[in-house]
Amino acid sequence: MYRLDPRYGPAPGAVMAAGWPAVAAHLPRTPRTVAVEGPPSVDFTRLAARLAEHHGAPVRTLDVRAHHAPPATVRRRTDDGTEDPYYRRLAANPLSDFFDALPDPRPPSAGLLLVHGPGASLVAHDVLWYADVPKRYAEAAVAAGTGRNLGLPGEVPDLRRLFYTDWPVLDRHRDALAPRVDAWLDVQDPDRPVLLDGDGLRATLAALARGPVRTRPYFNSTPWGGHWAQRALGFNPEARNTALGYELIAPEAGVLVGTGPDLQAEIPFQLLCVLHPHEMLGAEAHARFGTSFPIRFDYLDTVGGGNLSLHCHPREAYMRERFGWPYTQHESYYVTLGGPGARVFLGLREDADVDLFRKQVEKSAKDGVPMDPEDHVQTFPADRGRLFLIPAGTPHASGAGNLVLEISATPYLYSLRFYDWLRPDADGRPRPLPYEHGLANLDTARRGAAVTRDLVQEPRVLRSGPGRREELLGALPEMFYEVRRWCLDAGAVADDDTAGRFHVLNVVEGAGVELRTAAGDRHPLAGAETLTVPAAVGPYRIAAPDGPARVVKALVRPAAGAVRP
Repeated sequence: MYRLDPRYGPAPGAVMAAGWPAVAAHLPRTPRTVAVEGPPSVDFTRLAARLAEHHGAPVRTLDVRAHHAPPATVRRRTDDGTEDPYYRRLAANPLSDFFDALPDPRPPSAGLLLVHGPGASLVAHDVLWYADVPKRYAEAAVAAGTGRNLGLPGEVPDLRRLFYTDWPVLDRHRDALAPRVDAWLDVQDPDRPVLLDGDGLRATLAALARGPVRTRPYFNSTPWGGHWAQRALGFNPEARNTALGYELIAPEAGVLVGTGPDLQAEIPFQLLCVLHPHEMLGAEAHARFGTSFPIRFDYLDTVGGGNLSLHCHPREAYMRERFGWPYTQHESYYVTLGGPGARVFLGLREDADVDLFRKQVEKSAKDGVPMDPEDHVQTFPADRGRLFLIPAGTPHASGAGNLVLEISATPYLYSLRFYDWLRPDADGRPRPLPYEHGLANLDTARRGAAVTRDLVQEPRVLRSGPGRREELLGALPEMFYEVRRWCLDAGAVADDDTAGRFHVLNVVEGAGVELRTAAGDRHPLAGAETLTVPAAVGPYRIAAPDGPARVVKALVRPAAGAVRP
């Protein structure tokens, strides 16, 4: 059964505590300066008050947010040099750029000095805690107008700044602190925080980096969203829809660590890659991508919903030079479910007139004139089990009635929309259409029969045995990853090996499988679930004890681009 809260036990000896009294009991009893670092989405005022209330000794507090540079200075230092209304270049600033001068408080002679807020760790301290809430909370709050951007209190929050300025700055800072934090504090439940001690955090991450691990799933709502996840998985039944399913999107994903729902902390998946890059990614992928986990799995649910926008993603040079990402967003769609007549839009028609396409896109965006994308873009039947490759620059969209498993490179915040069916957002406003970026990246060579030949490949058997076969579903020289599929009969077992490269798996058909590693770990994987198999796992087996199953697998290709089992 699909698990909404996959959970892993803490390492032996790890210390966990829940609730403000129990958490405050882990503060030092002798005079110390304690820094509590974290993102602006944490309610630091409440946090400091609760810790002081339950500590039982005098606590003096210092809120570093009061020492941030003036908002005009923050904006000037983080200005990306463009007036782009849709995107910003990824910020390279250190967190210290958000201050003119750091406070220099006197050490306490009695009790505690509690320094808190984004940048608290920059102040001299004896003990360091990191307080966190998952990014989905910050995104929801900023979208609702109730959140705040880093260093800009009192201003209308901006999702662009959150995505492209705040998160890169805060993530780099958090990652640099991870080797030395004394405690991790999960405060997504403001009335019942959960603490995991720093040594326990690192020991737990070290163990997780050497075995199969599943991140906590999440679905959000969009104007095009469907209802498959609500009906099939029971996810957010009261939500407007379940559109985008975050199975494994590394910058936002979390791993639940704890002994049960009343004692669990959500730890950023990214910390596994930061602290254990060789074990997670493998030596070659680490050399190519640093600590960025380069493949993501997510669901696009349009079952009972609408067509996605027609869009493309930046080509590599544009992504690097304009937006600051070192690699681009190649994608693929694996059709997990396709309704009658459902389609996938992909590539230009052979007879497409690019100038006419441009004019119609502009007229639609500026004047609200409808256009028919099929006049310019090909469509293909959304047959279950079909993979569509989508290199950067290729126009594409999933049509209504589909459940698509999107297997993609990780830069996920640059969807360059051409057309969105004149659809308003949830507040009735026109959805943004960064069509100028899209037109600048449109690959006009992806058209006609070449699209079918190159991007809609037929499965090729790589190896087979009794009751099992592994197929290559799609690979292109310009795409750094490939997609394969294990087809297993009931009771079959397939032998596999990471061979120094991480694998990402998803059960696309069947009730589920079980992974068995050479180290003796057994990890169940239910239908529709995604699992990361770190490079350090080495040999493993996939067993289908409960019936036939199909398991999609993505992995980074060797740098030379050769396809090998």
